[in-house]
Amino acid sequence: MGIPIRTLLVASLVLSSIALDVAAKTLDPYKVLGVDKNASQRDIKKAFHKLSLKYHPDKNKDKGAQQKFEEINNAHEILSDEEKRKNYDLYGDEKGNPGIGGGHFGNHEGFTGGGPKTTYFKSGDGWQTMGGPGNGKTFSFSFGGNPGSDGGNPFGFDLGDVFSNMFGGGGSMGGNQHGGFAGSAGPGARTSSQHTNHVTIKEVTMQSFNKEIADQGISWILLFYTQQAKGQFVLESVLEDVARSLDGAVRAGKINCEKEKALCKKAGVSVGKLARLFIYSYSTTEKGSLHEYSGENDAKSLKTFCQEHLPRFSRRVDISQFSFPSHALPNLPQVLLLSTKKGTPAMWRAVSGMFCNRLIFYDAEVQDASIPLLKRLGVKNVPAVIGRNINGEEQLLKDGISVKDLRSGIKELKTLLESFEKKNKKLASNQAKKPEPTENKIPLLTASNFQETCGEKASVCIIGIFKSNKAKEKLETVLSEVSQKTLIRGQRYNSGNAIAYALLDGNRQSAFLSSFDKSGYQLSENLLLAYKPRRGKFAVHAGELTMEEAERFVASVLNGDVHLSATRQKPVLR
Repeated sequence: MGIPIRTLLVASLVLSSIALDVAAKTLDPYKVLGVDKNASQRDIKKAFHKLSLKYHPDKNKDKGAQQKFEEINNAHEILSDEEKRKNYDLYGDEKGNPGIGGGHFGNHEGFTGGGPKTTYFKSGDGWQTMGGPGNGKTFSFSFGGNPGSDGGNPFGFDLGDVFSNMFGGGGSMGGNQHGGFAGSAGPGARTSSQHTNHVTIKEVTMQSFNKEIADQGISWILLFYTQQAKGQFVLESVLEDVARSLDGAVRAGKINCEKEKALCKKAGVSVGKLARLFIYSYSTTEKGSLHEYSGENDAKSLKTFCQEHLPRFSRRVDISQFSFPSHALPNLPQVLLLSTKKGTPAMWRAVSGMFCNRLIFYDAEVQDASIPLLKRLGVKNVPAVIGRNINGEEQLLKDGISVKDLRSGIKELKTLLESFEKKNKKLASNQAKKPEPTENKIPLLTASNFQETCGEKASVCIIGIFKSNKAKEKLETVLSEVSQKTLIRGQRYNSGNAIAYALLDGNRQSAFLSSFDKSGYQLSENLLLAYKPRRGKFAVHAGELTMEEAERFVASVLNGDVHLSATRQKPVLR
């Protein structure tokens, strides 16, 4: 009884596949890329890009191109990693395992195939871990460790905390030192158990750009291309790697400028012979902007570029001198991150963009467990997040924060901050239900009420100076609104820390104004003067005054962000 032809065909295909796989793993990576054994990383990178363009399955439909493309990526995976390269040179195996028939260099974790547009860069473990079962790498640090075990560190842990490890700010990123971050498998591709999360590069249209990207507080890496532009597939491969590595902090998209001409025109991007990469991100404003990437086409360089352009809404503070501003405007909840990182952690920068107009962010480096604020709130482990609600109450939101990776870390921080924000909204709602003051009229300064209103009982006196009835009405409306926003906070102050608001007739009180300015502000129709009677200092906002400008000026005075000048003499009303 003969064997069915169909069975023979299937067996033949399976054996052929195995043979091809074995052949790929026994090839010399130097020969595959066409470089010698003394080749520099630049030469290896150059050869890889040239060959990957030539044999990419989307461009090369020849028989055997798919296999050649896999061989090229496997070779690059070894030679771009110094440790794997050294192991291969010594043992013929990138993992340092001398085996039968040396020169095996394929993926030893089952990652050998892929569909169109698949990226094959890989990293090693990617983390420096502190142990734990399986692949569940966690990071947590506590005060009071053995000082002798780490060179006298009072906390007893390596200062390269989770946030430093995340982006190499003080600790190693793990086995791969050349930016070969985890890739994103295409349809039908097999991924290693170590990299199972999937990253999608979104096709961006004008509608999705306006809805999901523009001014949403989230950073995006965007590839602008046309079908004729060169470099699209290499850039897309690198883009996928970086998007996977920074998953949670950035998202990835691509824009076809032939189909989305209006969007590319609006963005001010024209695509010529080469595709172009941009990051859409934020500096310290809520408006996003595009920044073009012009570096090498490798994952490590692009990742560094993306990290540099993450949002910067968090203010770096000195923890030994820090206290939450008690009169910040607008009246938003405030949060402080404590970590051992010398700069603002990238993870914190990412979430500061997501909550930029909802929370006020600070961060500080902690090197001493004896800081009064930490003791008072019971902070025992870092990283930790402290919050101050709209009622002025400070609390520890969480300490000893531990995460497995960037995505889960940002997710945990978002959950923590959303919960804190929700509680503050409830507080604000309860305050709104309370009966409002029956009258909030801004008093007109006179000789009889000056000491009571703007004397030394007041920490600061905000005076609206007018020279016409129209200017008076406008100033009264603006100051009434601004004072309402500080009224609840003002009621919490003791009698020595009050904020006062008042109006002054500039035409009748020129002598009073000359105490601040020699000319008595004769050329100004209206202005806002912040006077600190205890210190004898002041600041002035002149010119057209809007509600937003008034709030900003008052906030800068209260927060100590504006320069104060000494009065010419003690102001007196007559």
